[in-house]
Amino acid sequence: MKHFFALLAFLLFLFAGCAQQEAPADIAATTLPVYEFTSRLCEGTGITVTRLVTENVSCLHDYSLNVRQVRAAEAAELIVISGAGLEDFMEDLLAEKTVIDSSVGIEALEAEHHHDHHHETDSHIWLSPENARQMASNICVALSKQYPQHEASFEANLQTLIGDIDALQAYGDAQLADLKCRELITFHDGFAHLAEAFELEILAAVEEESGSEASAGELKSLIQLVREHDLPAVFTERNGSVSAADIISAETGVKIYTLDMAMSGDSWIAAMYQNIDTIKEALG
Repeated sequence: MKHFFALLAFLLFLFAGCAQQEAPADIAATTLPVYEFTSRLCEGTGITVTRLVTENVSCLHDYSLNVRQVRAAEAAELIVISGAGLEDFMEDLLAEKTVIDSSVGIEALEAEHHHDHHHETDSHIWLSPENARQMASNICVALSKQYPQHEASFEANLQTLIGDIDALQAYGDAQLADLKCRELITFHDGFAHLAEAFELEILAAVEEESGSEASAGELKSLIQLVREHDLPAVFTERNGSVSAADIISAETGVKIYTLDMAMSGDSWIAAMYQNIDTIKEALG
């Protein structure tokens, strides 16, 4: 009987834990950057936030939500999106929800690419610390309207978050101030905002996908660019293809480094610091 009650207590504990984990969050944020900003703004308020896209991805143009994600979005009071066209794939779902678009007031730069691709503009706006500040501020204003009782907490948390973003910008400015080379070839067309933030120039951006690899002519053009500009490195994306970069490296001896789109993973701000360190190592 003693063992029976112990087992029963254990099972009740498990069931209670599962029930708690399955409780719908108040707010659903689409990707890592807006999830991180929203979570930090909501600290100390009791408002819960969940992230919809948790897979390792760098682009959402062919993405579709699974059942878990749809249910989480439908159950949430608010959905926070990055905006700038990134979440167009979930347009129908968003039409029925209260949405916070964090991209208000931010201009999406034109994507520099040599490959036909769905994107006309670079919607990866969070790769610029200045844009991240604006995104966080936009979310704060919208949260304060939705939950006015927590406005003071949102504002205090925003100031702490902006302080961290400003420190990130200052770190990047200092680390990348005296690079020997400020030109990049990237194997993803989503780094325009990162380049602009730290006064770098993207010579070419190639978007490689399965069945749509760089052509022989394009590889020849990229090899010529590497040699003409005496580039020390080319940059792949953490979740992207490396096939063209490998060919160019074999042909020219240029080194390959990896940048992070900071859309997925564990920490947007950690990924940004890592990107700055990677560029410093590659081009410094």
